[in-house]
Amino acid sequence: MDKPLDSQSHFAFIVGAPRCGTTTLASFLQQHPDVCFSAVKEPHYFTQHDFAGQSDAEVREHVSQEYLERFFGQCPGTERLRAEGSVTYLYAPDQMAPILKLWPDAKFIIALRDPLSMLPSLHARLLVTGDETIRDFRVAWSKLGERAQGKSIPKQAIDPRWLRYDEAGMLGRNVERFLAVVGRERCHIVLFDDLSRDAEGTYRDLCAFLGIEPWAETRFTVERFNKTIRIGWLQRLMKRPPKAIRTALAGEQFHKREKKVGTKASPMLAAIFRLRARLLEWNKVPAPRKPIDPAVREQIIERMRDDVILLSKVIDRDLSHWLGGVPEARPQTEALRA
Repeated sequence: MDKPLDSQSHFAFIVGAPRCGTTTLASFLQQHPDVCFSAVKEPHYFTQHDFAGQSDAEVREHVSQEYLERFFGQCPGTERLRAEGSVTYLYAPDQMAPILKLWPDAKFIIALRDPLSMLPSLHARLLVTGDETIRDFRVAWSKLGERAQGKSIPKQAIDPRWLRYDEAGMLGRNVERFLAVVGRERCHIVLFDDLSRDAEGTYRDLCAFLGIEPWAETRFTVERFNKTIRIGWLQRLMKRPPKAIRTALAGEQFHKREKKVGTKASPMLAAIFRLRARLLEWNKVPAPRKPIDPAVREQIIERMRDDVILLSKVIDRDLSHWLGGVPEARPQTEALRA
């Protein structure tokens, strides 16, 4: 590719991990007057399209029409930065190649969290999205072996890989791969610990990495919604409807992702979208926070321990407090500073 596509704009990608503060980070950027955020927070465009074997010209044309026009067509053209937040990107670093060619100065933001809090939160989120059907995290965790063999997977699940909670929680392995592919210098690490403790400081560091000035009117609310659902079948019908009625029941975000660029919903369809949104809001209820089953907790610690140690070395951060205490997850540089 001879030159960057849409070279007047710089791009930033919040690539995950899920349930690690990516929504909060996206909200910070969405508020900034110099940033144009994608029309859909998570386009997942570069993990949903395989450009292998396509010419540079074909890739440029497809990205221009199906990515820029669809998700950034609302941008005024005066913004300093364009951004989106697809959490699937962290787990597919090889599919970032078109991004690196199209926008050589692209930057990536990686959010991370202790697996003991991340994984139950991911399970709760998958219930809300309609991908998970098992309400009890303990039972869902017990299905990992079956799901690794392609069993016990709800037929409406869009990406069954998310139901492998152990794989989703392997942050060390996935971050190491991602940094190796895109380059450490392009990436900014945000720990949920830091975001929760000092949201404003985390925001300033983010802006410095992105080369934009912090906006004084930013609202520093860390998203900590803990929701569950009243009726499982209703949630799945609204979020993961059968193909025959998907255009209407999948909602406005699906319409923006899948329909021809520039297509507007009819008044009737728009009314269905509004009704759908009200039903989904009614079906969400606060979820009481409860401790992880002790046996599951020990299994997570055993499964994730070595990966947390790896992550601490990869990002050079002290993670010894994760998993209830992992002394080995303290990089040498931290030990020397102590």
